[in-house]
Amino acid sequence: MGVLEVKQLSKRFKEFDAVKSVSFSVRKGESFGLLGPNGAGKTTTIQMVSGLYPPSSGSIEIAGIDMVRQPKKAQGLLGIVPQEIALYQTMSARENLSFWGRMYGLKGNHLQKRINEVLEIIGLADRGKDKVQTFSGGMKRRVNIGAAILHRPELLIMDEPTVGIDPQSRSHILETVKRLNEAGMTIIYTSHYMEEVEYLCEKIGIMDHGEFITTGTISELRETIGDRSRIVMKFADAYQPDGIIDILSAGIPEKDLLIKENELAVFHQEPQIILSELIQSVTGAGYEITSVEIVEPNLESVFLHLTGRSLRD
Repeated sequence: MGVLEVKQLSKRFKEFDAVKSVSFSVRKGESFGLLGPNGAGKTTTIQMVSGLYPPSSGSIEIAGIDMVRQPKKAQGLLGIVPQEIALYQTMSARENLSFWGRMYGLKGNHLQKRINEVLEIIGLADRGKDKVQTFSGGMKRRVNIGAAILHRPELLIMDEPTVGIDPQSRSHILETVKRLNEAGMTIIYTSHYMEEVEYLCEKIGIMDHGEFITTGTISELRETIGDRSRIVMKFADAYQPDGIIDILSAGIPEKDLLIKENELAVFHQEPQIILSELIQSVTGAGYEITSVEIVEPNLESVFLHLTGRSLRD
């Protein structure tokens, strides 16, 4: 049994199905990446797993505890790092950790020892007495992570923890998450940065339109596009998609063409061989190309091929 077992999970808001019969599991010690374009249902799924939204149907178990029947007990096994900073700005980092530690039932010497350990983990041992309002955005997010791991949760859920921070803080957070996972902590990680998920997660689920469209390891997901690279061609102006398809469909399957505003992506095993002909066909039809790039097979290519959308759509 996994630390998290989700079965046939659905959420309906009036006439809108935000999540549709989703099932997945996360094993103990696993780092699971959850990806999807905006509106795919990721946030709603995370909110149900966290116990913030009751599901319309389906079940959620955290280490064998039913989230619907025993929400308080199940929530006690979770650590949540939300998108927004959840800290008291006029309190110090240590005071914030003390407050959240008590909320989790920690107290006395055990709480103080754990606060010291966590301040070391997040790299803020020398700033523990400073007020959070004096911290940079990245430092605040590190305290947010510290608050979520004080009680050594069975499952740590991180919802875009590096949004809007500087590269140095982002790197520190990624390394912290990596070390936590290597030490045995089970993690669900959502991000708009594809390279973060590739770096941190051994298993990935991709959502779109409220459903899981695939799950697997990075190597398993890459097999869905094989060794096909992606030719990315940008144009000076937006164009009519049907026109591009008519030009290219004779030699390239339509499923390997992704079209969006002033950008065209073509998947092919031998991009260098078709590139010249591709450029000639497009420019010959009157389209002005501003840039061309060949991208080797990666997680982003898999994502685009499966959803037809970029992560931020």
